[in-house]
Amino acid sequence: MSIETKLFFSGVFVFVPVGIIYGLWSRWEAVGTTGLFLTGGLAAMVGGYLWLTARRIDPRPEDDPQAHISEAAGDQGFFSPWSWWPLPLALSAFVIFFGVAVAWWVAYIGAAMAALSLVGFAFEHYRGRFAH
Repeated sequence: MSIETKLFFSGVFVFVPVGIIYGLWSRWEAVGTTGLFLTGGLAAMVGGYLWLTARRIDPRPEDDPQAHISEAAGDQGFFSPWSWWPLPLALSAFVIFFGVAVAWWVAYIGAAMAALSLVGFAFEHYRGRFAH
């Protein structure tokens, strides 16, 4: 079992008892108690997902305490170092949050910007210089 799985499953054993203690102490105040139980549930969901994923893939060098650094050498994924699409995505997220705080019609404009930016970000490697 990977360290991430153990970390998230241990969150369940922290947040649920703290939620019970908080509920008893605050006479079951709705927001805080619910938030703590939902945090424990979220930790259980993420831990369960990581556990199921760890069962399907080969053991990683990070999971072996006797592994050498050279065992993790090589490509770790595909990254786009020249991509400008994260900037419009961040700007559209800002516009959405600003719209929620100020006026809802601004949030709708931000949602449209986010949709366009997300499509551009997802399909940037289908055309141009980096197409594959």
